[in-house]
Amino acid sequence: MAYILVADDDGDIRELVEFTLIRAGHTVVTAHDGIDAWAAIRHQPFDLIVLDSMMPGLSGVQVTSLTRGSEDHFALKIIMLSARAREDQIQEGYDAGVDLYITKPFSPREFIEQVTALTG
Repeated sequence: MAYILVADDDGDIRELVEFTLIRAGHTVVTAHDGIDAWAAIRHQPFDLIVLDSMMPGLSGVQVTSLTRGSEDHFALKIIMLSARAREDQIQEGYDAGVDLYITKPFSPREFIEQVTALTG
């Protein structure tokens, strides 16, 4: 199973995603903002990161750009989980380098299927 970072400033969403991933057998670390997420990414070997697009400190798009710009972390799989659902907002996530952009609300079952597809 995968070692996954979940970063979302909404505690309810963060807990739902964490619970869903743990129930599927994954190991999860959480962060409540983009600054904590970037610090965790630089110090731990994650298989996947799940980022909210809008967080204090650093946005999910900024964290993605930093990750993709780092030689040590550019290959990490990244899912953006966001309430931002306009086409240009979704494209901004893909342009930053996310592997998958999922809009909220989301199906936990479909989310796990997508995580499994990305993590093998």
